[in-house]
Amino acid sequence: MIYLQLFWEFLKIGAVSFGGGYGMIALIREAVLKNNWMSESEFMAFIAVSESTPGPLAVNMATFVGASQGNFPGAVLATLGVITPAFIIILLITVCMNNLLKYAGVNAFLDGVRPCIAALILETGLAVGLSAFCGIRQVTDSLDIRYERILIFCILWGMGYLVKKMGKKAPSPVLLIILSACLGIVVNVV
Repeated sequence: MIYLQLFWEFLKIGAVSFGGGYGMIALIREAVLKNNWMSESEFMAFIAVSESTPGPLAVNMATFVGASQGNFPGAVLATLGVITPAFIIILLITVCMNNLLKYAGVNAFLDGVRPCIAALILETGLAVGLSAFCGIRQVTDSLDIRYERILIFCILWGMGYLVKKMGKKAPSPVLLIILSACLGIVVNVV
C-alpha cells in the first residue's frame, strides 16, 4: 500500500509543479507532513542532502523520501511518480513546439504560472530560512536564533558578493556546499 501511495503522491506533485525542484519543495513538504512520513526537521535534512547530491532536486527528494518509506522499491516508485508527468509533457511539447507558443492562450497560461512559481519558491525559502536561522517551524514555536548558521550564511553570501563584484562568475555551488560544511564543522567544534 505504501508503494502505491508514494507513487500517487509524487505523481500528483509532478503533474502540478512548474518551475523545477524549488517549486516542488512546498508540495513535497506538504505531502510528507500530511502522510507523517517524516518530521519537519527530518524533511529539512532531506532538503540539504538532496541539494548537495548530484541530480535534480525534486528527483533526489522523491528518491530519498521513497527510500525512507519503502526502501528500494519505494525510491523507484516515488521517483517514477515525480518524473512521469514531466516526461509526458516534454514529449508532447517537443512534438508540438513549433506551433505552441503562437497561441495567446498558451502565453496567458505561462504568464499566470510564473508568479505562482515565484511565490512557491519564496514561501519555501522563507520557511527554510525561519527554520534554519530561528528554529521556527510553526507559528507557535518560540524563537531560537542560531547565530552560527547566520554567521555561515553571511560568510557565504559575502564571498558570493565579492566574487561577483570582482567581475567573475558566481562561485561554484559545489565549492560553496563544501565550504559551508567545513564552516559548520569549525563553528560547531570551536
